[in-house]
Amino acid sequence: MSLRPFVTSAAIVAGAALMTLFSAGCPSRPAEGLDPSKVPETVRADYDVFAQRCSRCHSLARPLDSGITEDEYWQTYVERMRRMPSSGISQTDATVILRFLHWYSQAKIAEKKAKAGG
Repeated sequence: MSLRPFVTSAAIVAGAALMTLFSAGCPSRPAEGLDPSKVPETVRADYDVFAQRCSRCHSLARPLDSGITEDEYWQTYVERMRRMPSSGISQTDATVILRFLHWYSQAKIAEKKAKAGG
């Protein structure tokens, strides 16, 4: 009688147990992008389109942490992304995304001013 099936089964069970043990102590990965509940109702749907379209090709941190605050630059950026075949960004989506990015840029500017003043 061979011990190979027993050893293989024991290794699988031990591996599964270790994975469970290690993953139980690990915090879940934080959500990508912004907390939608912190986005005003007026631009929440815009944020949803932004998150859905822009995360197809790159992390949402890429545009959110870019430091861009000028609408003209965002227009150029979004148009370039819109032309990428896999983006799925329509002209209508681009308008919606730009509306969100305008709000986000203004919020970042206001946040910097508040920190500088206080």
